[in-house]
Amino acid sequence: MTHSENLTDISRTIDDFDSITDANKAVVDVMTAGQPVLVDVARAHTLIPELDTGEKVLLHAGPPIDFGHMPETIKGACIGAALFEGWADDEDSARRVVAEQVRLIPCHHVGAVGPMGGITSAHMALMKVVNTTYGNVSYSTLNEGIGKVLRFGGYDAEVIERLGWMRDVLGPALSAALATTDGGYPLAPVMARALTMGDEMHQRNIAASALFAKDMAPLLARAGLPGHTVAEVSDFLARTDQFFLNVAMAASKACADPARQVRAGSVVTAMCRNGYEFGIRVSGLGDRWFTAPVNTPSGLFFTGYDQSQAAPDMGDSAIMETFGLGGMSIVAAPGVTPFLGAGGFSEALATTEEMAEVVTAHNPNMPIPTWNFQGAPTGIDIRLVVQTGITPIINSGIASKHPGVGQIGAGTVRAPMGCFTRAVEALAEVYGVDVS
Repeated sequence: MTHSENLTDISRTIDDFDSITDANKAVVDVMTAGQPVLVDVARAHTLIPELDTGEKVLLHAGPPIDFGHMPETIKGACIGAALFEGWADDEDSARRVVAEQVRLIPCHHVGAVGPMGGITSAHMALMKVVNTTYGNVSYSTLNEGIGKVLRFGGYDAEVIERLGWMRDVLGPALSAALATTDGGYPLAPVMARALTMGDEMHQRNIAASALFAKDMAPLLARAGLPGHTVAEVSDFLARTDQFFLNVAMAASKACADPARQVRAGSVVTAMCRNGYEFGIRVSGLGDRWFTAPVNTPSGLFFTGYDQSQAAPDMGDSAIMETFGLGGMSIVAAPGVTPFLGAGGFSEALATTEEMAEVVTAHNPNMPIPTWNFQGAPTGIDIRLVVQTGITPIINSGIASKHPGVGQIGAGTVRAPMGCFTRAVEALAEVYGVDVS
């Protein structure tokens, strides 16, 4: 499903192209032509019809999954959402409600993305991003900050109180600020500028978050909000270094989704994980998910934690790598590689050079100064992944495998090869030829 505001019809099929290579160029051209604009922040049920049915519904990260197969970290986030929505008064009853009464829907199925657990409920604050080039819409929750937060499986009183503040104060304040603009807040220029300032847009968003906070400050003041609200919101934005991650995720989703109308070629249009399976979508294969068991991120851990406590890979934030940023463009952010346990500049350069071997193009709108201003490597080609044996590398936070603990480190993880081999086999059937 592609949510839209007057979606431009760019539908094409395999019959419209002379080769897979030609189709892949068209797919990447669509992805890189997108102009995502943040237009509003509102309660999720007012934006996504599936959350406004009166049912108990939760959105989650990754391909489809049932509650029983979710890792405890994501179950913890579900518990937190149930408590936030008032469906239960304590952990045990919340767990029962989610297991027995809640309908689970992948974020991607409703035009949304969610970091880590990705859990989104009806009354959470949700950003709305419009791709003004094609008219499609995407959504993401707001970033909660670091530590014990819902996306990492936290669900104590502090987590629930923060979500309430985001719903009642932060969201409405940002909505009021955006209402003072002429059509919203363009995101691609911020992302491109942040790449020149040392961000790779997945694990390091310090520059982008600072730019966002700077740009929002006068808009908040212009909106006529109470002084204490402006102070609270400005303070939160100033100290939440990862705030722009969720914004960039929605922007990348908005750019990637129209490419699904080009139902040809071998370019990855989505990558995501639910803690159980890693899933990809491919341009020539429509909305089908191709999955394989997830890997577990490795990297550096906060004091008192180690690899044995790490949760399996999870989150829709791999949409950043789908769009060519994050781990694909780690050379843009050599300062963050030690934090990820990924070495220094030479290792970052080698990683991005390796990722360039499995893409079809470079994004001219996202140049990387530390890579001689080459554009971000964009358009992961499943054929090249299988041929080279090189799987995409994803930058990620590391959650505890125990619910309620939260983030315990940061690192990297590889997409499993099984997704790509299954997709190549399916593509061969669609084309009726050997696509290798």
